[in-house]
Amino acid sequence: MWAYNSIFYQIYPIGFCGAPVHNDGECVPRIRKLMDWSKYLEDLGVDSVLLNPVFESDNHGYDTRDFKTIDCRLGTNEDFAEVCKDLHAHNVKIVLDGVFNHVGRGFWAFKDVQEKKWDSPYKDWFVIIFDGNSSYNDGFWYEGWEGHFELVKLNLKNPAVVDYLLECVKFWVDTFDIDGLRLDVAYSLEPDFMRRLRAFTGGLKEDFALIGEVLFGDYNRIVNDEMLHSCTNYECYKGIYSSFNSRNMFEIAHSLQRQYGSEQWCLYRGKHLMTFVDNHDVTRIASILTDKNHLPLTYGLLMGMPGIPCIYYGSEWGEPGEKSPHNDYALRPCFEEPKPNELTDLIRKLIRIRQKSDALCNGSYRNVVLTNHQLIFERATDKERVLVAINASAAPWTASHGDLNGTFTELLSGTEMSLGGNLEMPAYSIQYLAF
Repeated sequence: MWAYNSIFYQIYPIGFCGAPVHNDGECVPRIRKLMDWSKYLEDLGVDSVLLNPVFESDNHGYDTRDFKTIDCRLGTNEDFAEVCKDLHAHNVKIVLDGVFNHVGRGFWAFKDVQEKKWDSPYKDWFVIIFDGNSSYNDGFWYEGWEGHFELVKLNLKNPAVVDYLLECVKFWVDTFDIDGLRLDVAYSLEPDFMRRLRAFTGGLKEDFALIGEVLFGDYNRIVNDEMLHSCTNYECYKGIYSSFNSRNMFEIAHSLQRQYGSEQWCLYRGKHLMTFVDNHDVTRIASILTDKNHLPLTYGLLMGMPGIPCIYYGSEWGEPGEKSPHNDYALRPCFEEPKPNELTDLIRKLIRIRQKSDALCNGSYRNVVLTNHQLIFERATDKERVLVAINASAAPWTASHGDLNGTFTELLSGTEMSLGGNLEMPAYSIQYLAF
């Protein structure tokens, strides 16, 4: 599966393209802005872009009106087809946000139910009780997603709904040549639907990637040979920023060992979960860290640990952004052009190191040295062995361990070094040692 060795770049198109927050009905080809960034993405080294909702919606994209039409605020289907062709020409694959759990109140089938009530052929596409009423005074009650009644829950136990959604996925592959899907709120989806989707997309396109949004629980429930290839690793997301903020590297080391260690009880050995330091739903890493010197270190950790790294647009140059209790607009801004800096240069270098390393993409995980402020772990395959060393302290530190013997190549600097059991770790430093 190509995604297992990939570096993703996540974009929230409605915000990125500077579209109105609410659908104003005006068709403007804002999505073509992505073509101005395709060379930048290729140069950065990312080989897949994860696009949050692009289809016609009421407001933020997760309240879909039409699964077969690009949101008019972003342009037309023809505009987006050209964007996808351009991204592919720059060696960047396309993964779209598949919002299959719910739709918006403006979704065509729900509007038919609003008009015809019992007589609508689509009444069983949703979970509806006609002897109740909704907060919108529809004359019937319906299930909303987690109490959000602007998001109308689809009945994924209805074969007609599933057939329709699969038809839409085929349309996306045929029209835009997409390479995979990120499944919104995958933890809420019917398991049988995900099984059907896996079998169906595997027949549409070889190595079609399915990545689920999962916040909690046992990821093995949906990441397996019958359902999804990967899911979001929120446990390690929390472990990354929390370990730096609390000066406690034991937290992330425990999560990684629990997930990927060599013991039989470790949960996800051999799997590739999607890793990240921020995304469109959480405060950006540059804003959540209490010591900004740790910002480069979070990416050193991200690119060295097991998983599929995903970078959120703008965070590669340290863009701030805090989540609001009321909305996520501050997390989803419009940038006229990239603003690369020293952090971007470091991330570009880390990406290239990872892409060339079998151990970093597919290797086992083992803790070597662990203190409150320092972490050295090993990634290894039968082809290669790499030590990832992080010093989160403001002071230099010397690590001592039997594994720190021999001749190593420090991959970030390209220098060779001979170690006699000790490693000098400068303050706030990252080192990748290959041998």
